Amino acid sequence: MRLTILNQYYPPDLAPTGRLAASLAEHRAGMGDQVAVVTGRGRYVSGTALAPTAGANQVRIHRLWTPGLGRGNLARRLIDYAWFYLAAAVRLVSLPRQDLIISLTTPPFVAWTAVLHGWLHPATRLILWNMDCFPEALIRAALVPENGWVARLLRWQNHWLIRQLDRVVCLDPAMERLLAAEYAGADRPLPTCVVPNWEPFGRFDSQATAAKWDLSEVLGTELPPYVIHMGNAGYGHDFATTAEAAQALQAEPVGFVFIGGGARWSWLEAAKHERALANWHLIPYLPEDQLAAALSGALCALITLRDSFLGVISPSKLHAALALGLPVLYIGPEGSNVDEAIRRYGCGVSLRHGDVQGVIGFLRRLTGDTRFHEDLRRRARTAFGCAYTDRQALPAFDALIEELRR
Repeated sequence: MRLTILNQYYPPDLAPTGRLAASLAEHRAGMGDQVAVVTGRGRYVSGTALAPTAGANQVRIHRLWTPGLGRGNLARRLIDYAWFYLAAAVRLVSLPRQDLIISLTTPPFVAWTAVLHGWLHPATRLILWNMDCFPEALIRAALVPENGWVARLLRWQNHWLIRQLDRVVCLDPAMERLLAAEYAGADRPLPTCVVPNWEPFGRFDSQATAAKWDLSEVLGTELPPYVIHMGNAGYGHDFATTAEAAQALQAEPVGFVFIGGGARWSWLEAAKHERALANWHLIPYLPEDQLAAALSGALCALITLRDSFLGVISPSKLHAALALGLPVLYIGPEGSNVDEAIRRYGCGVSLRHGDVQGVIGFLRRLTGDTRFHEDLRRRARTAFGCAYTDRQALPAFDALIEELRR
């Protein structure tokens, strides 16, 4: 089978969507498919370019040139997006007929370039692997007015886009419900299914989970047991409750470490200075080979989600935290993928925004009750092995692909 996967980022870049795309691409190539990846040369974090690389397991990688302006502001991002749309459209149209094209959502609406290929080759099946919901993410982040012409236009084109697709893969039931509410029509039900994101099981073996990261080498100071937030701090995240808890816990043996960047990074910096948080530490993105060690030394993993972003995004920070046996401190609405994991496996605590005392009480118990902490660590690792590895997700994709081939 000829299969193409379309996403702006791909390894060796550290973007989570790129790593997931690579996991699926290499898996299908290993099954004998002729797999191509259409991606960009720009980096998720910096504006520097990646050199073309050969793919593992005979994956053919088409790296398209873009200006590589980075994600520093909206204008730079839109310019990179526009170049990638154009280059991807040209490449997809020029490819020989594909049996299946799987489009992710970076950049948003790039699946239209796959539709162009589908119009030329009607037998091609099209899947949208929906990592984020647009324009809902723009609306909830107050970047465009909910009832303005931009939102109406983008929703209108979404209705038409979905009609061209054979399946929309959602990351959790909340996302599936949101899309159904917005885009299901009386004449055509929404062709959705749910496949949670994952981490490769083999990447988190016993040796990797035993590794520790010495924060004192990075921060130049000794640190007590710490809460860690790893990755993007974007529009969909809220840290006000965490900051209040950190302020109340300054005299106690617990720290708060944020590693990454994103639209809310400046808020984190301001909170540190305005509240004089000596236990609040910010570190830029780390190379991929340091991520597991950075996580594994933590007391627990912090994951937040704004109420308005329920179903719009599905925090992927969950999976690596569970893989490393980290209890999860979740602050956000009920019904998210993180809330579901905690309720199903008992691997942490699910709290609502504003519950500062709940955060404080959980962290005090983690630091003071070794048996409780170790029990949550075991439950976290169990959750990972049962539901959030490639061993569950890749067979789910295989079943979907086989269904569409019939």
